[in-house]
Order: sequence, then C-alpha cells, then structure tokens
Amino acid sequence: MLDLRPNCENCDKDLPPDSSEAFICTYECTFCRKCVELILENVCPNCGGNFCPRPIRPVTARRNDVSLTHQPASSTRVHTPYTEDEIRQFAATAKQIQPWER
Repeated sequence: MLDLRPNCENCDKDLPPDSSEAFICTYECTFCRKCVELILENVCPNCGGNFCPRPIRPVTARRNDVSLTHQPASSTRVHTPYTEDEIRQFAATAKQIQPWER
C-alpha cells in the first residue's frame, strides 16, 4: 500500500493525501509537480525512473475498512540527500531516454 508521503522530497512543499500536485516514482519517491517538471525533468533523482500522478486514497469507505481513515497517510517527512545541482546533472543523463528504456 502506498505511504502517501506528506511532502515534496525536494522543496518540502506539503502534499496532503488529496493533493493533485503529488507525483511518485515506482519506489514512491514523492515530489511536487513543479519540482518534477522544472528541476527533475521527469527523472527520479533516486532511481532514474519517471513519475506519475500519485493516486488519491478515498476518504469515504465504500468497502469495509478501505479508506484514508482506515489506512492513513504517512506523517514521516522525507528529504532528498542530493543538492539541486546534483539532481540537475543526474536528470541530464537520463531525461532524453524514454522511461521504458531507462
């Protein structure tokens, strides 16, 4: 189950569970739309993969015990260990390669 991390790992912007600004890679690294587009250039600085919009967990349990209330979002904030310059250099090595070919 997705962690639904509470922040952008780069700029620390709050990304609540219902945010349409949250993007994740296959390892759930979480970044805001602005960082994904302008800094990361759709290249995860941790794994080199691409990003997709993070799904929004339903607030209402339409099935028994399946909702944000029953599986709350994570409250643990995560921050990238890389500087913006390191991120840009890494993205430059992979951004021209299609995600399915990385």
